[in-house]
Amino acid sequence: MKGIISMLLILGCVLKGTAQTPKLNSYPKATATVFIDFDGQAVRGSAWNWDGPIDALPSGFSPEAITEIFNRVAEDYRIFNINITTDSTVFFKAPAATRMRMIVTPTWEWYGKKVGGASYVGSFKWGDDTPGWVFSGLLGNNVKSVAECVSHEAGHTLGLQHQSTWSGACVKTQEYADGKGTGQIGWAPIMGVGYSKNLTTWHTGTSSKGCDKIQNDIDVIVKSNSFGLRDDEHVSTLTGATPVTLMGSEFTATGIINTNDDKDVFTFEVHSAANFRINANPQSIGPGNEGANLDIKVSLLNHRGDTVGRYNPAELLNAGVDSTLNPGAYYLVVDGVGNTNLNESTSLGYYAVTGSINQVLPIYKFQLTGNAGNNRHELNWIYEADELVKAVNIQYSADGQNFSNLVTLNTQTRTFSWKPNTQKRLYYRAQAITVVDERAYYSNMITLQPKNDQGIKLRSNLINNVIELTTGKEYAYSLMDQTGRLLQQGRINAGLNRIDVTTTQKGVLLLRLQAENESHSEKLIKQ
Repeated sequence: MKGIISMLLILGCVLKGTAQTPKLNSYPKATATVFIDFDGQAVRGSAWNWDGPIDALPSGFSPEAITEIFNRVAEDYRIFNINITTDSTVFFKAPAATRMRMIVTPTWEWYGKKVGGASYVGSFKWGDDTPGWVFSGLLGNNVKSVAECVSHEAGHTLGLQHQSTWSGACVKTQEYADGKGTGQIGWAPIMGVGYSKNLTTWHTGTSSKGCDKIQNDIDVIVKSNSFGLRDDEHVSTLTGATPVTLMGSEFTATGIINTNDDKDVFTFEVHSAANFRINANPQSIGPGNEGANLDIKVSLLNHRGDTVGRYNPAELLNAGVDSTLNPGAYYLVVDGVGNTNLNESTSLGYYAVTGSINQVLPIYKFQLTGNAGNNRHELNWIYEADELVKAVNIQYSADGQNFSNLVTLNTQTRTFSWKPNTQKRLYYRAQAITVVDERAYYSNMITLQPKNDQGIKLRSNLINNVIELTTGKEYAYSLMDQTGRLLQQGRINAGLNRIDVTTTQKGVLLLRLQAENESHSEKLIKQ
């Protein structure tokens, strides 16, 4: 009976060599699961098999393309307590009534219509593994289009109808609402058609069922299924604000804006006049905030909660602050906002904030460099000063956060060498103490390790678009964010390697190297 009734509920999205599939998960702790299946699938005995067995071919996408599709879909579902995965074993471990397989395949002929995809409304909770479909070949094998269609069709399985447009006379003008705008803030609803728009989100608007039928996508997903929204990671009030953790003068913070009322509040202190700079970026897969779901506003408040400044560029999804602050306690508030195209209620998603608090220096051009060789660390530094300096302290740390004095030197000395009693990586910074008020000013932070430590040398833990490292042999590498979510993977050879991370989000990253029985991990900060 289900097969006959469900045929009335089949909905699809409009049109516009096999490699090993990387195993990716967006939120492994969640029970509810959407499995994006790129490997091909034999479908038997389902509501789709009206004309016999279906043998769906593999998608043929490369690991890089699969990773991008995954990241785009994962961000669409980031606010929900659901795991987007490419791993079939994760899918099979999920309860049958809380999982959905989305098959990405060029095999469409059995369906009989040239559409981008097809799915049954509400089938996520049927419990019989009826899959949804995305016909990649009919989408031109375009990575963005395939990702949009996966999110759209999965949305149908979770109970959603199309977002449509209607005239004032209640005549349907578009089955698939196509949004508005161009550039970074060009927007369309996920349940419409967003192949040409950078920003696609869940939406509250008129559904395909009638000009008076308003569909709140997020409410439907939450109320129609066995999962809700993810827990908030940071409070929305000044009381209980999350302290930022400084690594030297740098800090990072991450979070999710998952409701219209959600704001994430962080707190920090400035001990002397300082330059305060931050960049707040939505989760994206490339330049121009490609694939983001969140338009960010940041506000800077003083210790009383008075607004020092608000920052929300009209044509960009990210926001930044560059200001000089006096000593005191401050709050940083991250909020999802609307723009000329996007409604604020659905400006939701993951973000990362990177920043620095640097004292307004009477000591400047304070630069520390170093080399490791023959089990020794050699440090060199330069600085210029408008005030007299009484001493320079060389400080070291095992974690980049808790520093101890290694040696105190006179102001004429510009180099120091020693043999550490550990083979582990060490962090260094130089501290200059002024004569007049004995204030401390700091150089940049560097990392060193003896060259005989497995032959691995990272040029710097602070990176921009490239990770540079030298190794003594070949390793497999995995790059993850601080939640453990895999961002990319590959192999590096002995010698100098440059890993391109242009499309990777800013913030704290973890680089893991593996070879035979070895495993090495490096913490990075992308600025």
